Amino acid sequence: MIAVKNLTMQYPNGKGIFDIDFTVKQGTCIGFLGPNGAGKSTTIRCILGFMKGQTGEAFIDGKECFENASDNMIEVGYIAGEPAFPDGMTGTEYLKLLIDIRGNKPEMMERMNELIEYFELDATTKIKRMSKGMKQKTAIIAAFMHDPKVLILDEPSSGLDFLMQDKFIKLVIDERKKGKTILLSSHIFEEVERTCDDVIIVKDGRIVARKPAKGLTLQGVLKNYYE
Repeated sequence: MIAVKNLTMQYPNGKGIFDIDFTVKQGTCIGFLGPNGAGKSTTIRCILGFMKGQTGEAFIDGKECFENASDNMIEVGYIAGEPAFPDGMTGTEYLKLLIDIRGNKPEMMERMNELIEYFELDATTKIKRMSKGMKQKTAIIAAFMHDPKVLILDEPSSGLDFLMQDKFIKLVIDERKKGKTILLSSHIFEEVERTCDDVIIVKDGRIVARKPAKGLTLQGVLKNYYE
């Protein structure tokens, strides 16, 4: 469902991603791990079509990502590492705007309300007055409420308290059971171990390992791949 083929994107300072090659099969959740600056967000931006690699390609559901970026942004569920929101809107207004963009199907509104209740979000609050956790809940609801087949999640539970992190993990597990395809970048190892089938580990812009998520330990990853 997600395929990245020999993708390279080098910045003028020499950093970037180099020959990144992996697939995420339908119905699986793959963790995308690595230290800050390893190239995770650059890879995700290329998959979403925000950037085009100098060499290599990325595909979602068989469609080249850069050429189909507009469609992907409507169809894919995406949480950015640092979500941005329009000024002056409430959470509800922002979410309803996304529903309109995505075709305004009644089931989207129903799912939106379910997720607002599930995450205990006061969506009537102006976004500029929301806490970090409230904004993160809004971003999660925006990514999941249109029932996307593909979810790309970059530090999705950042800013959530422990209870809400647990609720988020259960949501991802439920979506995976429904056959969704999920790429999850996270520094929370419990989140990765509970939700992911495998993990891909990136360091200095290159993939250094792909391993089963079960039994993954923070100590082992830090010792072998982060130092």
